[in-house]
Amino acid sequence: MVTLSAQPYDYEFPTYDGVALIIIDMQRDFLEPGGFGDALGNDVSRLQAVVPAIQSLQQAFRDRNLLIIQTVEGHQPDLSDCPPSKRCRGQSALKIGDPGPMGRILVLGEPGNAIIPALAPQPGEIVIEKPGKGAFYATPLGGILQEHGITHLLFTGVTTEVCVQTTMREANDRGYECLLVEDATESYFPEFKQATLEMVRAQGAIVGWTATTAQVLAALA
Repeated sequence: MVTLSAQPYDYEFPTYDGVALIIIDMQRDFLEPGGFGDALGNDVSRLQAVVPAIQSLQQAFRDRNLLIIQTVEGHQPDLSDCPPSKRCRGQSALKIGDPGPMGRILVLGEPGNAIIPALAPQPGEIVIEKPGKGAFYATPLGGILQEHGITHLLFTGVTTEVCVQTTMREANDRGYECLLVEDATESYFPEFKQATLEMVRAQGAIVGWTATTAQVLAALA
């Protein structure tokens, strides 16, 4: 086991097996102008700022042949897996399934639904397509983690308070030891990110731990 300096106290994880890097929804629809995040009126440049940190973690896990799992949020072209309550929520100009500058919004296979080139998965790396906010709902993620003997999860990606936090809480309920990498996750709203960091590590890491990219890389080294 390796000890990582973290909040609210040190986090221990196995270095050569049992740990996986989870990269949540680093897709064009959320990070680039013309995508779903932009259509909702958000400043997408905030999310782009965490790409270098995630890249460094991604490379560190690749160098050590450790498991990397990416997720993308998206729906079937007929929207059969998108409930009306999700599609119709809000008053944005573009809704899920509508044609946009990068193809149909949040539809699997469309250009906007792709992971950004800077974090593109290598052949053989796992990408989970999820119809909801949490990566365990209606996906094979649970089975994949069990198959690989994973017990510890390091979380990165966007957005902190929605898909990242939801997946982290799902994992916590399933017994996984979770850590959220503070500078490798982001929100369109800085106060929401800060609140999430404080919530997950409160009460003795009730949901999980938090640490910086530098702290994670130091522990891996």
